[in-house]
Amino acid sequence: MRPPLLPRVASAASATPPRRQRTVRPPMPPSPALLSSTPPPAAPTETPKPETTHQHPPPARRRLPLADEEWHPLPLSLAELSLPLTLPTGQTFLWRRTSLSPLRFTAAVGPHLVSLSHLPDDDRLAFLLHNGDPASPSVATARAALCDYLNAAVPLADLWVRFTAADARFAEVAARLGGGGARVLRQDPVECLFQFLCSSNNNIARIEKMVWTLAGYGERLGEVGGFVFHRFPTVERLAQVSEQELREAGFGYRAKYVVGTAKELMAKPGGGAKWLALLRDRELPEVATQYMLPELAGKSLTPKLSIVVADAFVAKFGEYAGWAQNVLFIGQLPAKKLVATEVTSDTAKPTKRKRATKMVEIQA
Repeated sequence: MRPPLLPRVASAASATPPRRQRTVRPPMPPSPALLSSTPPPAAPTETPKPETTHQHPPPARRRLPLADEEWHPLPLSLAELSLPLTLPTGQTFLWRRTSLSPLRFTAAVGPHLVSLSHLPDDDRLAFLLHNGDPASPSVATARAALCDYLNAAVPLADLWVRFTAADARFAEVAARLGGGGARVLRQDPVECLFQFLCSSNNNIARIEKMVWTLAGYGERLGEVGGFVFHRFPTVERLAQVSEQELREAGFGYRAKYVVGTAKELMAKPGGGAKWLALLRDRELPEVATQYMLPELAGKSLTPKLSIVVADAFVAKFGEYAGWAQNVLFIGQLPAKKLVATEVTSDTAKPTKRKRATKMVEIQA
């Protein structure tokens, strides 16, 4: 999906020809933004060529056409990461569309408030850092955090070629989705766990509201496109929230599990965040039966059956079987979930989205 390249708007200022004087002086060079829209002034007969003082921006920074902002490329092409196929498809509920043309998503990644979009000239993904000095080391730190969050080291295009050759169902879904870009995120474990607790037997609009409420307990990072963004709170901060407070915010029975999970994590050796991070080193089976083992559909998935299902996926797709399962899941979403259709702010009146409930029903 290539963001449209809009024409750059020239400055309102206009160039004025120099007045004739006894001492002839060279005219000031016109602004680069005016070269395409304002005719050059008539040059005197004896005018020395002015020195060119314009300096080009560093090659690591690019500008998108809608604003004078510093955008920093990431090592991911459109085939490696499609924003509509990755951010609003059920992995996370914290990203907000803050622009439609070009398509732009904004969220907090750790302490960094960033927007993501694709560069108009070569479709590479780029980020804009909202809460840091563009010339400071914070840009390099944000880039490293984003590369980790987006799993940038995993060659998605190569995986899709392998998955397509291994499974006809995957090949059909991949062709319908455009051939690539549905990437699995590597979210912070604390952020991922508490979003999962909010998603239990729930609809998309309510999940987003609950997750946004939890995020509000964290540090405020800034406002973009009418949304106020916060760093996701620590386990320690979440443990201070009462069950009654969450029930009043509309969490229902999930309030008990959010509060209880935070307190359980606080009791873990080394702290909850550290304990959750250690789980990344373990092999945990995932469950999916609809296409791989239909004979198990409708049955209670005991730990033994879960292992059977996981083994079936790994046998077909290899060590990145979870990435293939993610694409098969996205293939079941209503088409409108994959298309950016609106941008709403925190203050906008909420509307019912009937199709959104189908996403969770498929997940359950």
